[in-house]
Amino acid sequence: MTPEQVTMVQDSFKKVVPIAGTAADLFYNRLFEIAPEVRPLFPDDLAEQKKKLIAMLATAVTNLHQVDKILPAVEDLGKRHVAYGVTDKMYEPVGAALLWTLEQGLGPDFTPELKGAWTETYMTLAGVMQKAAASVPPPMPEKKGFFSRMFN
Repeated sequence: MTPEQVTMVQDSFKKVVPIAGTAADLFYNRLFEIAPEVRPLFPDDLAEQKKKLIAMLATAVTNLHQVDKILPAVEDLGKRHVAYGVTDKMYEPVGAALLWTLEQGLGPDFTPELKGAWTETYMTLAGVMQKAAASVPPPMPEKKGFFSRMFN
């Protein structure tokens, strides 16, 4: 990312913060609309998940100018997502939902240049998460054999 893109993303996020609750609602509604298959990965009550989304975005955006400092946390997030059942193909609708949400929240301020900067931001962070996730063995399917019946 260029320094200009970092500044654009950080400045635009300051406009999202006052509407964070609405932005989180828009994001999850859009995500589940365009990718209903991801809905089972989330709890029924999304209140805490929405707070985590905004907190994670705030941390990432605040530290874009020093991205090396947040890479370990982003990698850890990618690794944890494996256990939740997240696959590579799920990153695309998440990115689409994020960009759509920003467009709704920022309106005419969401210029093509700003969209490009946010796209670069998401692709960078998602790429780090996906690479880290690839280093984690997939969760083992639960077996219903003799031993599991004996001890469950």
